[in-house]
Amino acid sequence: MANYLRSLFALLVYKPFHLYKKMALRRKVRPEDEGLPLFEEVRDDDLKDGEVSCKERSLTGDRANVALLFFLYTLQGIPLGLASAMPMLLQNRKGVLYKDQALFSLVAWPFSIKLLWAPIVDSVFSERFGRRKTWLVSSQYMIGIFMILLSYRVDLWVSDPKGPHTILLTCLFFALNFLAATQDIAVDGWALTMLKRENVGLASTCNSVGQTAGYFLGYVVFIALESADFCNTYLRTEHQPEGVVTLPNFLYYMGGIFLLSTTLVALFKREAPDEDNGEQDKDIKGTYQQLLRIVRLPAVRTLALILLTCKVSFCACDAIAGLKLVEAGVPREQFAMVALFLIPLQVSLPLLLTRYLVSDAPMDVYTKAIPYRLAFNLLAAAFVWLTPHLITKDHIPFHYYVLLILLYGLHQITLYSMFVSQLSFFFARISDPNMGGTYMTLLNTLANLGTSWPNSLILLFVDGFSSSYCSNDPDNNCSCASLIEQCTTGAGECVKWLDGFYVLIVLCTLYGVVWMRWGRHTVHELQRRGDHHWKLSLHKR
Repeated sequence: MANYLRSLFALLVYKPFHLYKKMALRRKVRPEDEGLPLFEEVRDDDLKDGEVSCKERSLTGDRANVALLFFLYTLQGIPLGLASAMPMLLQNRKGVLYKDQALFSLVAWPFSIKLLWAPIVDSVFSERFGRRKTWLVSSQYMIGIFMILLSYRVDLWVSDPKGPHTILLTCLFFALNFLAATQDIAVDGWALTMLKRENVGLASTCNSVGQTAGYFLGYVVFIALESADFCNTYLRTEHQPEGVVTLPNFLYYMGGIFLLSTTLVALFKREAPDEDNGEQDKDIKGTYQQLLRIVRLPAVRTLALILLTCKVSFCACDAIAGLKLVEAGVPREQFAMVALFLIPLQVSLPLLLTRYLVSDAPMDVYTKAIPYRLAFNLLAAAFVWLTPHLITKDHIPFHYYVLLILLYGLHQITLYSMFVSQLSFFFARISDPNMGGTYMTLLNTLANLGTSWPNSLILLFVDGFSSSYCSNDPDNNCSCASLIEQCTTGAGECVKWLDGFYVLIVLCTLYGVVWMRWGRHTVHELQRRGDHHWKLSLHKR
């Protein structure tokens, strides 16, 4: 096990970092290079006066800072993982319908709309305590306290015999993710001054790897250790009715870790003051005005339309398929463990795609991946339909998990191809370095919102597009929790003769085919536009 953990750490942290350094050795480092493509072939003898060779880059003096950033981003990922684990815990519980899952999906929205309060976090602070520490310490203390208080009552709200308190749970976990999103804004800003200039690029590695590790801890590890079946099979010699951890004690211990680590950061980590370079507008009103000017650019409005409408094509598959597999009998802990086998793929894909993205048309990969994701919609629907025929209540064959991992891997390839090409287009082509982080935050917000709103909305329609009847009462259509309870109380069973999931898969796929006819041409046209279409300082009025 120790050898496996060391290998996993090398794959997630050591290998990506050294590959980044190796590729970065071929690039000039100048202030005006910000916003240009990441990799540019140059020789050291090409460097002019005032330029710094990447070979002089060193982690000396920054190792502790990199470790701290990685840890802070890991903490940030834990609430995200818990928010993803909760739908698995709620699925198949008494009285929980897909409209309840739609409501709970709103807990992911703070990371999609954090742009709304990011300027406030960036502008209101205590100069004595530190611009970023003001918000980091306060938000993490609140997360820790919130988790500990939540641990005392959450089990009652989830396991209520009358049904989970979905509305209350949604409000509570939304607040938890709101605090995590606020911490994210503070950490992103602190990374720019915590690291030396030549190492700032490592902040994105700390972000992606750290947040993934935290998500893995809050989702995969929690789901596995919470499962009595998993613990009795792999971790115990004597069977017990509960897993090694429960939701209340996981929240309690994680809350304690937040409080302890935040206290150490507050006491022992000093924040360096920001350099006053005259380029940052620290006024809240000025920041919002700057955002408004960016949004008014015609090219940005067209890109926003693309980002907000494209993911509708895949939302039925992305939001519902996993819940359907759990509903069909796949143990939630086994479904969560599938992500473990795909970590190497998720880490290596961005690196493998780099050669195709460092070009004038990185979004070509984006448009080429769409037909494959549309085809995967139908493949996923077929797999969900076959699942009850491939498994039994007491036994799931090994080849089923092999097939599940293979299909999930194909899904990740298409998803990451679109995600990485999108980021490459944001960074290398259109982001205006004169706007600081405002431009990138706006683009990332639009991209995240383009995923969140269709995933939340599509869950509302699953029950509406489904048709069921009670086996002992034909007049009972089992359309709500009370009718389902009435049917089961009378020794009946709700039989679903039309599943809304398959209807929505077909509708989303047809939408995607129509969208491609417009979207492909529009994306290609946007890529051909010059800098003056994207950058306020060059925009032709």
